Amino acid sequence: MKIGILEPGFAPEELRDEFKSYPKMLEKLLGDVDPGLEFETWTVLEDEFPDSIADADGWVVMGSKHGVYENAPWMIRLQDFLREAVGAGQPVFGICFGHQILATALGGKVVKSDKGWGVGVHAYDVDASNADWLADSPSTLRINAFHQDQVVEIPEGATVWASSDFCPYAGLQYGANAASIQPHPEFMRPYEQALLESRHDLIPEDVHKAAMKSLETPISSPDFAKSIVKFMTRQRVRNAA
Repeated sequence: MKIGILEPGFAPEELRDEFKSYPKMLEKLLGDVDPGLEFETWTVLEDEFPDSIADADGWVVMGSKHGVYENAPWMIRLQDFLREAVGAGQPVFGICFGHQILATALGGKVVKSDKGWGVGVHAYDVDASNADWLADSPSTLRINAFHQDQVVEIPEGATVWASSDFCPYAGLQYGANAASIQPHPEFMRPYEQALLESRHDLIPEDVHKAAMKSLETPISSPDFAKSIVKFMTRQRVRNAA
């Protein structure tokens, strides 16, 4: 299976030599589960888009420092692309900004939250009742987060599969072939720590201190990666049938 990665943002320049890019992190996360997966990245931030939704079997939208409410031309184009892919029955998965822009594309609302920064390891309650791809997921996921924006109104027909007091709409699903998550399953501890250290001046001291302490908590990302792969590949099997 070929997964198309839509890249709407870059890692901070000072971290790229060591950590490369968000697509490379995703390739490592999912490739460790299924080495047979193929990947190709399009940097939509620079208006580099696939020629067609058929250029990959499914799509993953990554994170970005930008807010979807900026309505930049490339964001409008990305929303059109996502609606087309979802409407065609392709598997589509969003992460952080990808979670937010998928919700926006399908009729939801995103704002810069008055709850402030969500950083460090966050815990999310999982409701798998409408998401069979999460059948093997634990009832609580612990995943690295790094965001201020949140989905505050979900699209009609969307279901919530992950939530917390801080982020009620942390995981959303749209029918059988589109889903998303607010935190970053591709962020392992070394990167989350480096990112926190590089952005220390932007985050309130008490929030930053708690986030650094939270990094001692084991995360669910390696196991959750199995669920993402199941979601992407299961839908392809359904389409083929």
